[in-house]
Amino acid sequence: MIERKSFDRLPADDRGWLKARYHFSCAAPHDPSPGSWGCLRGWNDEEIAPNAGFALEKHANVEIITYVCEGTVTHRDSFGSEGRIETGSVQVLSAGTGIRHGEYNLEQAPARIFRIWIAPASLAGAPAWGMQPCPPEASGCFVAIASGLEDDREALPIRACARVLKAKLKVGETAEYMLRALRLAYLVPSSGVVDVNGMRIRARDGAAIRNVDLITVTAVEDADVVMVDVH
Repeated sequence: MIERKSFDRLPADDRGWLKARYHFSCAAPHDPSPGSWGCLRGWNDEEIAPNAGFALEKHANVEIITYVCEGTVTHRDSFGSEGRIETGSVQVLSAGTGIRHGEYNLEQAPARIFRIWIAPASLAGAPAWGMQPCPPEASGCFVAIASGLEDDREALPIRACARVLKAKLKVGETAEYMLRALRLAYLVPSSGVVDVNGMRIRARDGAAIRNVDLITVTAVEDADVVMVDVH
């Protein structure tokens, strides 16, 4: 089964300096309805205005994966970590017992990011932060960019039974992914248009996938696709 979530119908928040859409209601402000997809707790599509950003926010016992779709963001946290994350790069914040962090757009152009929230496999643990450019994708395949699975050695580590994957496809190219039993997937093109097992998914739409053995993604336009595989 594949359920499409239209970007235009997602819960929205506009604070002027921040424009956000929420793929799951649990991440949306002032919305009491539950929402999650396995251990995936939230997926925020956020646009941050130039010279703006989040003040230090406190989080604990959550894995926050940030993928930069456009522009550049700067990370700072209460443990002294700081880094500049550019387009096509990924950041992982394992909140553990608790950390305060901020994400800022210190550039002169807007920044657009996906912030993906995943429940950890176990609570507590020391907070940790890391960032890296996404590894180059081979044509027609997904590459893990953040993962709690031991085979994904090139990906940034997360403390969850989950992986975050990326595929960059030219028009007409196809990427396939085997989804194991009792696993769920959620897919969002950051740009471009794709067909997912025959269902049209446009840029920033979501596709919630379950009870599917083989996920086949074909680019209708050049596309940059991010997907999570969770228990």
